[in-house]
Formats: sequence, structure tokens, C-alpha cells
Amino acid sequence: MAHPKHKISKQRRNKRRTHYKATPVQLSACSNCGTAVQYHRVCPECGHYRGKLAVEKEVTA
Repeated sequence: MAHPKHKISKQRRNKRRTHYKATPVQLSACSNCGTAVQYHRVCPECGHYRGKLAVEKEVTA
């Protein structure tokens, strides 16, 4: 197996890793109630997904 001949400095290592970063969450508006929802997820407010009721939500009075 290959072994490094020289130590890789922290600066060189960090330069290589500059593109490893988290991406922000993509949000869209719910087609039923208009709240912000993550893509490909059921709306937590109304329970709709792609225009259809997916989860029955309890009404709290």
C-alpha cells in the first residue's frame, strides 16, 4: 500500500475541503394552505401532499 512521504499540512487539507458544505433546505408553498413546506413532504399544517389529503389532522378547539 502507498504511504505518504510528507505530512499534508492543515492549510492544504482545508483547501481541498472547501467545497464540502451543507446546502440550505429547499422550501415551497403548500398548494392547499400556502405554508412553507419541504419538497416531497406532507404539509405539517393541513396534511396535504400534491393536492390530495394524505394525513388526517385533528382539529384542536
